[in-house]
Amino acid sequence: MKQISFSTSGNRADIGAITIFRILPNRYAQAVGPFVFLDHIALAKHEQPLVGGTGAHPHRGIATLTYLLEGKGEHWDSRGNHAIVRSGGVQWMKAGNGIIHDETLNVDPEKGNFLTHGFQFWINLPSEIKKEDPEYKSIQGEDVPKLQLPNNAGWIKIITGEYEGIRSAIPSYSEQFLYHLHLQPKQRFSVNFEEEIEVAAFLPLTELEINETQFQQGDFIEFDREEGEILFSNSTDVPADVIIFGGEPYDEPIFAEGPFVMNSPKDIAMAYREFFGGKYGSITK
Repeated sequence: MKQISFSTSGNRADIGAITIFRILPNRYAQAVGPFVFLDHIALAKHEQPLVGGTGAHPHRGIATLTYLLEGKGEHWDSRGNHAIVRSGGVQWMKAGNGIIHDETLNVDPEKGNFLTHGFQFWINLPSEIKKEDPEYKSIQGEDVPKLQLPNNAGWIKIITGEYEGIRSAIPSYSEQFLYHLHLQPKQRFSVNFEEEIEVAAFLPLTELEINETQFQQGDFIEFDREEGEILFSNSTDVPADVIIFGGEPYDEPIFAEGPFVMNSPKDIAMAYREFFGGKYGSITK
């Protein structure tokens, strides 16, 4: 079995009426593979639709990925992209050499509920990809690849990367993976990882036993870089969910400031200069 390096929990970083826990970076880790940021948008029920969103803001040098478990997400950007995804859907945006976007999370009364729940990741891009033009892709929940586990143990969704020959439609520029595992009561599931691969897990809703250690809802767990197995065991009477993510180490310098993640202080300065110079364009709604 892989050894557990550490576990921790997130800090509050709310936006308006949305309760958010910042999971990554944390006091122990700045990145897991290419993933440099994770916000957990906690499950919440609202009495009416929410007002407002994140507001228009820039990004450069990363890909943002929003995985929406409950609710409705709407995206606009300065390249003219606009889309709405609903529960189970994914929005991916390669910021590349600079973009402005506005992303809202809201309830979805058309689908009969007033729930919100989701995740936003930032995926660091290789330096050469940081120079490329932005791209955007949305995937509805029914189109996210999902594999049923043997013996009705549950299922695993492949948000990015590949699992058992099933590959996500989200582009990858390095070896990376982001899985959503749903494990039924009294069931177990294991997955093996090669040497040097960085791996972390997050428990958004329930407790779960991982490699024979019990963890609680809200825990973030990172593992060593040795080749080995991670065993997930659900001894409770309710289904359990776990987000598993990581990939090969990012081997270039990382300089992050505000919404930009670059490879040097000079790159950060250029990102700000070109943003304030209007080179990222503007959003038309």
